[in-house]
Amino acid sequence: MFFLLFLIIYFMTISGNFLLIVIVRMNPTLHSPMYFFLTNLSIIDICLSSSIAPVILRTTLAKDKSISLLGCASQIFFSLSLGATECLILAVMAYDRFAAICRPLHYNTIMNKTVCFYMAAVPWSAGFINSLVQVTLTFQLPFCKCHSINHYFCEIPAFIRMSCGDTFLNELSLFIAAGIIGMCSFLLTLTSYLHIISTILKITSSQGRQKSFSTCASHLTAVTLYYGTSLFMYLHPQKHTKQDRVVTILYTVVTPMLNPIIYSVRNKDIKEAIRKAIGNEA
Repeated sequence: MFFLLFLIIYFMTISGNFLLIVIVRMNPTLHSPMYFFLTNLSIIDICLSSSIAPVILRTTLAKDKSISLLGCASQIFFSLSLGATECLILAVMAYDRFAAICRPLHYNTIMNKTVCFYMAAVPWSAGFINSLVQVTLTFQLPFCKCHSINHYFCEIPAFIRMSCGDTFLNELSLFIAAGIIGMCSFLLTLTSYLHIISTILKITSSQGRQKSFSTCASHLTAVTLYYGTSLFMYLHPQKHTKQDRVVTILYTVVTPMLNPIIYSVRNKDIKEAIRKAIGNEA
């Protein structure tokens, strides 16, 4: 039952995000900063889900549920780096919405191609650098206890609990990294949306307010779902409950599946592009 459930989720994640990337690339009207960052988000979701879901599918059915140390380190490295990158990309998308709604006349200048490139490159770089530091610190720990991870996949908090050495530096670095990445993303998102809400409330037309808010609703949904679950896990690495594992599945497997659905259902441009694509095929 769980194998089929995860298989369906993984298939929907890959197909949904891939379809979103294809639609954006095939439609010149969608070649804007907003959809450039959305494409980055879809690539992240495909890679993040692919670093975790296949291992879950294998261990669900296989009698031998072991994983090599290198395989475990690779899974931690990619899942952690992609998770941090997604967190930062969501914040960048909030700033893009701020520029579009609060500075519409200067939007093309503020969000030019060079700026968009660096605003995408910085989250990717920060995510992989942070992951490299965390993985290096984690695998320097001595593991003299049971080498069985009570989790769906390899994750740093599980390794910290399994170590018999001093884990203070690991916990501190994990807390600081999660705090910096999470708080910077949260503050940028919060500041952007405070300005956005203030600007929307000043719009006299109810239709104009509704149109402006509709462009932000999908992003707000994705942000709330991702930030809430991921920060819950990484700001308390020593605690461990069954709820932790459920929360982890939410932000590593379920959220990547929901993102393309959220952005497609709430986005008129994407829905129109899908209708045109279906119409052309027909």
